[in-house]
Amino acid sequence: MIITTTNTIENRQITAYQGIVFGEVITGINVFKDLGAGLRNVFGGRSKGYEDELLRAREEALQEMASRAEGLGADAVVGMKMDYEVLGSDNGMLMVTCSGTAVKLS
Repeated sequence: MIITTTNTIENRQITAYQGIVFGEVITGINVFKDLGAGLRNVFGGRSKGYEDELLRAREEALQEMASRAEGLGADAVVGMKMDYEVLGSDNGMLMVTCSGTAVKLS
């Protein structure tokens, strides 16, 4: 499955638009990652726990979107956009969403 942020795919022709597809992941950040991130905030450096969680959530959202596009018979998703939000009363949840247009190619 080709996924691109552009509206076209080089050397390929879009023959049909199958519809808009989405991928969504909401994940909790646990207390141990919060503790590690808090220490990094004080002493500096990168938060490996948060980075790993963000990477996993992003990959899952893309996989979910691709699966939905395949279900529509698409060969690719064009115009993909990804967003990130923090949710929950204590901002303890991370939401990653992506969307794009599922298309058939020649």
